[in-house]
Amino acid sequence: MQTCKVTFTPENKTVEVRRGTTVLDAAKAGGIHIQSACGADRLCGKCRVIIKSGKVGTKPTGLLKSDEINHGIVLACEAMVFGDVAVEIPPESRAEKAQIVLGTRDDAVHHSKILQHNPLTTKILLKLPPPTLQDAISDLERIYRELKKQGIDNIQTSLANIKNLSALLRKNNWIITITVGKRHGAAEIILIEGGNTSMTNYGVAVDIGTTTVVAHLIDLVSGRTVGSTGSYNKQITYGDDVITRIIFAGQKEGLEKLHLAVVDNINSLIETLCRENNLNQKSITAVSAAGNPTMIHLLLNIDPAHIRKEPYIPTANEMPVIRAAEAGIKINPLGLLACAPGVSSYVGGDITAGLLGTGMTESDELALYIDMGTNGEMVLGNRNWLACCACSAGPAFEGSGIRSGTRAVKGAIQKIKIKTAALSAELDTIGQCKPHGICGSGLIEIISELLKAGIIKRDGKFAPESKSPYLKKTEQGMEYILAKSSNSATGNDIVISQSDIDNILRSKAAVYAGAMVLLKKMGHTIQDVRHFYIAGGFGSHLDIAKSIQIGLLPDVPLERFQYIGNGSAEGARLILLSYDAMTSVKKIAGKMTYIELSADNAFTEEFVAALFLPHTDLGLFPSVKE
Repeated sequence: MQTCKVTFTPENKTVEVRRGTTVLDAAKAGGIHIQSACGADRLCGKCRVIIKSGKVGTKPTGLLKSDEINHGIVLACEAMVFGDVAVEIPPESRAEKAQIVLGTRDDAVHHSKILQHNPLTTKILLKLPPPTLQDAISDLERIYRELKKQGIDNIQTSLANIKNLSALLRKNNWIITITVGKRHGAAEIILIEGGNTSMTNYGVAVDIGTTTVVAHLIDLVSGRTVGSTGSYNKQITYGDDVITRIIFAGQKEGLEKLHLAVVDNINSLIETLCRENNLNQKSITAVSAAGNPTMIHLLLNIDPAHIRKEPYIPTANEMPVIRAAEAGIKINPLGLLACAPGVSSYVGGDITAGLLGTGMTESDELALYIDMGTNGEMVLGNRNWLACCACSAGPAFEGSGIRSGTRAVKGAIQKIKIKTAALSAELDTIGQCKPHGICGSGLIEIISELLKAGIIKRDGKFAPESKSPYLKKTEQGMEYILAKSSNSATGNDIVISQSDIDNILRSKAAVYAGAMVLLKKMGHTIQDVRHFYIAGGFGSHLDIAKSIQIGLLPDVPLERFQYIGNGSAEGARLILLSYDAMTSVKKIAGKMTYIELSADNAFTEEFVAALFLPHTDLGLFPSVKE
């Protein structure tokens, strides 16, 4: 077998691969992440790399301009190596570390009316009376008897624990620590240790997002969050959105690759947390996970194919509590994994878990929960009822599908102000450095500022009559220059094009239309809603006022909006710390009525009406009209 060496910069890493391998696959083999929004389908053009030496074979796709090709730029997904090559990954193609919203509140579990400190796994110190002729019950029954005295009944354990029990008890003078886990309404002894280890018990709460994975290390004894960390979801290499990944999962070995990618994510985060806190991974006895249905299916290596096929049915909405090792998660070998329950194919445990921290399911006041991302999930209701829906907002809010789009990484444009006189853009980037792209919150700012400056009209089309010197016509159509090549990190103009604006309008229209349909079907108006909870990484950086100006969010008093950050991660933490929370989230899921929007004429009508800025009906946006 003939092999080739591929050297990547700026990583300065060399990978040896089989001849004919694509540059993208070579990068994957070396653990190097290149943006590939379309999952290597040669559709997005995000995986641009520069061949510095050596030759590659390519098949033209029309996604590259002639001058780019002349400068050695190729798409990593289509360029095949037939000899040793050196590849430079430019800033716009790197999957750099994002601003990841971790989101925990240590006091939440202690101040909730409904949640008690009752972790998924609990350590209990037992000082057993030694057997006598008068008290001659078996070793295992002796343990069960002591646990029943502490109110723990309906107990079971594994053969592995029983095999070593006799010697363990006698070696430790009948002083042992029992780790009790909650599974299927029963208590299970998952671990028996000699001596007193009752003060050392940890768990990990994981939010598995389509874009990022976040993990929190929790002291299950005190309830304190010991550490938090996050990273990109490694599945991004196979596609930015869930639909692309579901399709990839149907390919040969595709499901296994996606499963291993997210498990590797979680294990790497756990290793980091243990290293930073000088902790042995065997001290972790439980993991709780929250994510959308596709992410949970992939975590558990379950085929998600029918999630995207009518009538859109997941394999399961509620997964059983299992051994974490069954999913490949490296904690104590007998430790447990619990997943937050979902509702439908597109409303999952990330939403039901997120509702826990808001308190809306315990309030009489009407509230609307909105999680913004590639999918826009919404829940309307109060303590008496809940209705939910999901709409495909598309990847624009994650910076994908936008020519100069990027995630919220260093160099991403997040704030913008267009100077009235010169009609030029004043930019603020993450990290205060040269811009290399526009993140989701920046896109909202840009649309708002372009509209206010008269550079685009209410239909989202550019207005040549604005006479802005930064507005130019290209072969692909009109575009506005945010940063010229001389001032950008990429060496190219950072622009927003007409097709970009059209994409953003479709995304914002989908979110607004979903909320309106949900309200109308439940017999309410937007003014009836007293609380708007905005969740998700994108939502955490959102300018509410400007979101109202473009019609992404409804026109209501700003004080009704509340950021809750990473609601999914917070819910996963609560589930880990309180079995009452797991019971509550199951009740929440069971109470939710799912409304399918994909074939709903009412949604189509609302969507079309919302394609204007802020809306075709300005009466719905009185503050903008003024």
